[in-house]
Amino acid sequence: MRRSPPKDDSQKTQQELIEELQGLRRALRQNSADLEQFSYVASHDLRAPLRGISNLSQWLEEDLGPQLPQATRRQMELLRGRVQRMEAMLDGLLDYSRAGRVRDKPEPVRVDRLIHETLERLSPRPSARLEVGSGMPELVTERSALQQVFHHLLSNALKHAGREDVRIRVEVEATPAAHRFSIADDGQGISPRYHEKIWNPFQTLVSRDKVEGAGMGLCVVRKLVEARGGQAWVESAEGAGATFHFTWPVSEERLT
Repeated sequence: MRRSPPKDDSQKTQQELIEELQGLRRALRQNSADLEQFSYVASHDLRAPLRGISNLSQWLEEDLGPQLPQATRRQMELLRGRVQRMEAMLDGLLDYSRAGRVRDKPEPVRVDRLIHETLERLSPRPSARLEVGSGMPELVTERSALQQVFHHLLSNALKHAGREDVRIRVEVEATPAAHRFSIADDGQGISPRYHEKIWNPFQTLVSRDKVEGAGMGLCVVRKLVEARGGQAWVESAEGAGATFHFTWPVSEERLT
């Protein structure tokens, strides 16, 4: 019995192509669901033993009291710091798995107020300064997603500035379809060779012993922005501060 040769793409019917595309979409949805389930399990099931390690070190330190050498006490503090770092990385992993997949109902958001509220939650040093440019819009958008973007970018500017009196300026430029936001700081800046690397998961340019962080903030920012049809990028040079840009749709009412 002669078998028909396999069809190439040019010989496939429109219905066959549609079915193939639907199959790929189902596989992609399943992979996304599996990733979120793994992130949830990792974030929650690993948190309990990590906290147990932290508590045990604290109890040992309290029980031994004055008998504990100063060097050992310092090592206990380092151990608890590592536990906190791992918890932050798990939180970042969960945020990344949810970014772009979990959507909230759009609502009116005054962006200038959102920026100030976000910075207050970060509790910057009194010497840090924030300037918000004029023309900040009121958007119909997902408040939590936009707040996450500003949270990570403002936090990044505060942590990596290399100075307590960092100056941060947020500006906006409107276009018919989207707003382009810019968050500029006068910190240490970033060498152009790292401009793409910093958007990858778990990437930090400074040792975590010097600046605490999970290295997940910027990749969460890019995923949130791109899920809404926008872009995120950085302009910077070493020693000349950094400006992070992202675009955000004018309105997300169509997503409700």
